[in-house]
Amino acid sequence: MSRKILMVNPNLMKPPVAPVGLDYLNSKLQQAGFEVRLLDLGFSNEVDREIEHAMDDDYLLIGISLRNVDDSYFASQDFCLQRSQEIISKIKSLSSCPIVLGGVGFSIFPIQVMQYCNADFGIYGDGELVLCMLARALREKTDYTSIPGLLYKDKDSYRFSPTRYLELEKMSLAQRDLVDNTRYFQQGAMVGFETKRGCDRPCIHCADPVAKGRKVRSRDPGDVAMELKGLLEQGITHFHTGDCEFNVPEDHAKAVCRAIIDQGLGDKIQWYAYCVAVPFSEELANLMRKAGCVGIDFTVDSGNDGQLQRLGHLHRVSDITGLARLCHRCGFSFMFDLLLGGPGETRQTVKETLELMKSLEPTRVGINLGVRLYPDTPLGKMVKKQGVT
Repeated sequence: MSRKILMVNPNLMKPPVAPVGLDYLNSKLQQAGFEVRLLDLGFSNEVDREIEHAMDDDYLLIGISLRNVDDSYFASQDFCLQRSQEIISKIKSLSSCPIVLGGVGFSIFPIQVMQYCNADFGIYGDGELVLCMLARALREKTDYTSIPGLLYKDKDSYRFSPTRYLELEKMSLAQRDLVDNTRYFQQGAMVGFETKRGCDRPCIHCADPVAKGRKVRSRDPGDVAMELKGLLEQGITHFHTGDCEFNVPEDHAKAVCRAIIDQGLGDKIQWYAYCVAVPFSEELANLMRKAGCVGIDFTVDSGNDGQLQRLGHLHRVSDITGLARLCHRCGFSFMFDLLLGGPGETRQTVKETLELMKSLEPTRVGINLGVRLYPDTPLGKMVKKQGVT
């Protein structure tokens, strides 16, 4: 039976987003002895034609990464999954190979997405080892029902084996040679990298703990630095972290920065990070600057202490104020992301938030109006308990 695996990026959103997860999966599949081919539709103007061209081979399985279900934006409400479903339907019309879904978007709604896309398998959470185990089981025609994190179709229903998250510090993910990251960079996309997965923050609305796990698993800092060095050798100089929050835990963030500095990359690359407001010490800020970080997007959400408490945040207005002063002092471009319209929000709390932003003068302020409800978040469960469906 074939050892060939087709990986598909169906993400047609613009500007394009480099599918970092497919690079990480490819690294482990190659080490396991499988041959991986990529169908990247991120730049495609003829989606059907490219799909038809890719179906000219015999594959063991076809893996499809779903980064987004929708755009999480109240004004547009773009249901991205519909376009992905149409791509999956086209693939299924041309091939009888098992379809395996995964990705962050998938892991938020695994059963629902499986049903909507009529897929054979799905991987909830970390996929590197699970996909290798499934591929091996399919090739050897052995049992796959106990593979952790695997969803599979069983007649008219889906079954699920509990997830076992990876010990990332023991794995190397530095190899990045499946995706044409150079093309993404040249087309204006930010090439991503991960230093950790998971989030243990108690925010009531965020889907990151649902999709990536509530336990933070950190990568080896030296492996992260080697990954960036390899991408730099491909001509890529600008990056963005794909972590839930780069500075949680802060000691690991410092270690990553030191590893980047030790590789001599600090004055050769520029990168941007997602961070929470606390913890963010002056020591971390200085290390990030030396390591090449030039911009930070902070999860702030509100400028009212009561609203911050209701949203489950650990920071308060005094922390936001000190954070802005530190960023100005260190010369960062920095953005404060706001989430307006959550439980308990009033005209007064919105007014206080906007006035705080004006007084602190961040480089940019991002405003999300309304809160996207996700089913397994504390807020989603709260709303469901109140009888809203």
